[in-house]
Amino acid sequence: MTGDRKSAVCVLGTGLIGGSVLRAAVAAGYPAWGYNRSEAGVRAARADGFDVDGNIEAVLSRAAAADALLVVGVPMPALAPILSDVKQFAPDCALTDVVSVKGPVAAAVREHELGARYVGGHPMAGTSESGWAASSPDLFQGAAWAIGVDTGTHADPWTRVARLALDCGAYLVPVRAEEHDRAVARISHLPHVLAEALAVAGAGGGDLALGLAAGSFRDGTRVAATAPDLVRAICEPNSTALLDALDDTLRLLTAARDNLSATGALGELVDAGYTERNRYDTLERWEITGIRPGDHDWLEQLRDAGQRGGVLRTLS
Repeated sequence: MTGDRKSAVCVLGTGLIGGSVLRAAVAAGYPAWGYNRSEAGVRAARADGFDVDGNIEAVLSRAAAADALLVVGVPMPALAPILSDVKQFAPDCALTDVVSVKGPVAAAVREHELGARYVGGHPMAGTSESGWAASSPDLFQGAAWAIGVDTGTHADPWTRVARLALDCGAYLVPVRAEEHDRAVARISHLPHVLAEALAVAGAGGGDLALGLAAGSFRDGTRVAATAPDLVRAICEPNSTALLDALDDTLRLLTAARDNLSATGALGELVDAGYTERNRYDTLERWEITGIRPGDHDWLEQLRDAGQRGGVLRTLS
């Protein structure tokens, strides 16, 4: 992106996403290190040549001394203890996260009095695998990275988070926390639930059905191979928005089922699904320009642009 000296990055939690951030940051030239509570995770990262430690006090004290950007990469159930440690050992560091929901994270950050330097983040990338071994420096190449533009967000930490995400190979989608959570309930969390249901329904046909299964079943159930505890940690904190998405889906399926029963046809669902999938495939992402962090109403301008399909691939 630029030739400027890159500031330090400290990743707290080096699983699939956090580990990929650490790998990508190092590859992009950032001085970067990480924390993992698992000794096996620490050993695996060190064996690959990365600076990862299991002593949270030492890791955060180093971050405080270096004014590092903290990237929280732990799942929601482990968030509160990490934020307590941040408050104790590195409360003045810029702070972001890669957790799949934003509203509950922002609330926890405020509870720990860390909101002044916080910027929400969520890279829209992943696999069904987990842990350091699944991480990759290329995971975010060409991926959307949601970046918070909530009221009270400050320009300096926002710019640092934006630069890191861009240097990891992603493009930025500015979004407020509550809007993010409603959106990902439909395009990330709902697919997990539907994949689980499809896997169970398909297996209900016995070994014959599974033996005949091919691409549509394989692709439709891919994320059902994700560890169940991780699926729960991803989906359950967003239960309100996910319930709305499930209700809409059940209405669509019920209408299709009733139509099939009455007429032998699936009704409008197939045509509507084809149309909306084509809309997804042909959606154009336009480049946001002319908005500088810190300018008057910059957060509102970015939020409005993000809602209309705008993205950032560079910073002004």
